[in-house]
Amino acid sequence: MPEQSNDYRVVVFGAGGVGKSSLVLRFVKGTFRESYIPTIEDTYRQVISCNKNICTLQITDTTGSHQFPAMQRLSISKGHAFILVYSCTSRQSLEELRPIWDVIRETKGADLASIPVMLVGNKCDESETREVSTAEGEAEAARWGCHFMETSAKTNHNVKELFQELLNLEKNRNISLQLEKKGQLKGTKKIREKCRLM
Repeated sequence: MPEQSNDYRVVVFGAGGVGKSSLVLRFVKGTFRESYIPTIEDTYRQVISCNKNICTLQITDTTGSHQFPAMQRLSISKGHAFILVYSCTSRQSLEELRPIWDVIRETKGADLASIPVMLVGNKCDESETREVSTAEGEAEAARWGCHFMETSAKTNHNVKELFQELLNLEKNRNISLQLEKKGQLKGTKKIREKCRLM
């Protein structure tokens, strides 16, 4: 299990174009970007309450490609919680999560039972092009033994709820998005990770 610290690390995985960055940006900045810009890896920090103290929610938005397996494993080994995102409009994007889930299970081993994991069907507002039903998403989450939610970064449906629910699933710490003093949640900054291919 990763060491307890003032950082609570949430890692977001999913195929390219499913809306990982859009979900994270909608949550931390309240903005939505229509255009698709591929991500290598970005980290966002947000101040939250943890065991009645202030700590940092660190959200790592990973690449949608499988070109960086070492980065993927490092993110998994350091992660305290995981959000696995697929697009409701793409069955393929759900299938692409299965190998990532296998790596998480292999890396975390016995600790996985106490680690919050959420399977997320994003773009649930696009009903006309939907390929994965809510029932199918729920069934996949049940097979994996993780929790499930549908979101829309575009309409802001269930975005804050997703992160709050993920924090509620943490058994080792009492974590909340709410802080005693209002206004402290604005302390969000983005850290551009320097990625170098060896």
